[in-house]
Amino acid sequence: MARLELSRRHVVAMHEGHVQACDTPQSRALLQSVAKAGNGRRSMVVLRSEGGASLSVAVLPLRMDANGQAASVALVFSRASVCDPLMLCFFARTHGLTNCEEQVLGILCQGYSAPEIAVQLHVAVSTVRSHVRSLCAKTQSNGVRALVGRVAVLPPLGAARLHERVH
Repeated sequence: MARLELSRRHVVAMHEGHVQACDTPQSRALLQSVAKAGNGRRSMVVLRSEGGASLSVAVLPLRMDANGQAASVALVFSRASVCDPLMLCFFARTHGLTNCEEQVLGILCQGYSAPEIAVQLHVAVSTVRSHVRSLCAKTQSNGVRALVGRVAVLPPLGAARLHERVH
């Protein structure tokens, strides 16, 4: 995901081997978080692009040197969304979901309620609730929150580039 975000160059980019925000004020905020991590303190910064895109970045100290300074810092990027389409399709096929159930699940993962989904799909609320019950039964989830949580922890598949080596 980090490679994908860096390649998009919307909010952050690589410049001369260093990660930096795409505008100066945002770069300062990121550098301040990295300085905090250098002193052993964790922080989070929300970076925004001029176009309105945002990215939450957790900045974590990793290994400390003999002086108590962080020798390494990790940048952990937030996901753009709870689930990407390929991951959702994989999850749906694994659990034997119908196309309608997969569609409802995708909308649930975006944070919509059953009545809002019914409006989007032009169906009755009872139809959406029926799909949700079926989704919970097929995935052995005890509610919408648990169901969406199961999808949220899956690794992103859509951003993977199969030809790249993983180190």
